[in-house]
Amino acid sequence: MFNKILIANRGEIALRIIRTCKEMDINTVAVFSTADRDSLHVKFADEAVCIGPPPSRESYLKIPRILSAAEITNAEAIHPGYGFLSENAKFSRICGEHDIKFIGPSPEAIDAMGNKSVAKKTMIESGVPVVPGSEGLIESVEEAKEICDEIGYPVIIKASSGGGGRGMRVVHEKENLQQNYNMCKSEAETAFDDPAVYIEKFVQDPHHVEIQVLGDQHGNVIHLGERDCSLQRRHQKILEESPSPLMTPELREEMGQAAIDAAKAVDYEGAGTVEFLVDKDRKFYFMEMNTRIQVEHPVTEEITNYDLVAEQIKAAAGIEMEDREFKMRGHAIECRINAEDPEHNFRPSAGKIKVFHLPGGHSVRVDTHAYADYNIPPHYDSMIGKLIVSAPTREDAIKRMKRSLEEFIIEGVKTTIPYHLQLMDDENFKKGEFNTHYLEEFDFNPDPNKK
Repeated sequence: MFNKILIANRGEIALRIIRTCKEMDINTVAVFSTADRDSLHVKFADEAVCIGPPPSRESYLKIPRILSAAEITNAEAIHPGYGFLSENAKFSRICGEHDIKFIGPSPEAIDAMGNKSVAKKTMIESGVPVVPGSEGLIESVEEAKEICDEIGYPVIIKASSGGGGRGMRVVHEKENLQQNYNMCKSEAETAFDDPAVYIEKFVQDPHHVEIQVLGDQHGNVIHLGERDCSLQRRHQKILEESPSPLMTPELREEMGQAAIDAAKAVDYEGAGTVEFLVDKDRKFYFMEMNTRIQVEHPVTEEITNYDLVAEQIKAAAGIEMEDREFKMRGHAIECRINAEDPEHNFRPSAGKIKVFHLPGGHSVRVDTHAYADYNIPPHYDSMIGKLIVSAPTREDAIKRMKRSLEEFIIEGVKTTIPYHLQLMDDENFKKGEFNTHYLEEFDFNPDPNKK
């Protein structure tokens, strides 16, 4: 086992990793930008190293500075968390060249799954169901027209190196294909320095369901059930839950095996997520694989009693997974609490938190790096923390989440708490009748007494 791990990240995920490391008797090194000097991950790590000014490209994305911090502190391994360098094959490869263990999959696995067109081809070869579409990258608008005529409209054009909802365009009619094709390539080149795109059939009104997988260095891969991540705004997840209200035991077994097959196809090591679209007939299609820990991993932890960060670390240390019986108990929901103003199109609300009161009670968990008088910097994502609750049933979990949201008091900045509270009272949400487009029509009313 490692004696010291450097966490190449910030905020709540850095603090989350530090907590598990302490329980495993592993020393930790935090890195931070000058904007994060007062963050809790800096306070609770055993050591901390400043790696640059606020912009991510000058700090959390600066590979030489992170490696230097690891070397001067004698860290044996680096945990990348999520975002930043977590799915960067180059970073993983460089860590290995410096005899520092990257806590995550191999560079080859990251490359195979990071490029969506390559990932799709790998899944087809492994027998995992994929959305009908182009077999590889589209080289011309003429080729795009041929593919679309074959699979039928609507279609979605996707950037091969895309992510986070960027570089994606839905085309409903043939007349709009050329314009959207050109715009998608331009967006992809600007955002990812890679204009390559591919085309898929657009699955209408689907659920977004992801399967949590774990792999070790001994060829073992297991799955830990699913999370439903269908409630999204602009392709950004708002709320996640497990189990999915769409799921049946038979579908879970089938999707779980498909996820295991996907992970084994690239000799996967550590924690990863295989993401699927599931249509109204419960047919599922591979979408992508995230080769890292997910923001929403706590809902899986709460219903399976696995510490996914500990499993990542043990896999990286070469420890074979224990033969544990997989069981899902009860229901868990996670709400992402962001410093955003839902009354004004979710614009960011950076600034100082004046009052910060956390909810409590049975089966209530808050993963956060914030506190009263903490200043939310404007340089990074707007997430303040995650509120996770669990209960024996989905109905009970919704009630517990509503009560916890009412107790969660943050003053000084605007947050998404009022939006989540209204969602807990939404009848369609309560019945599990929603899809990935549901929030596009969700009418947020900050004052329930105002019509």
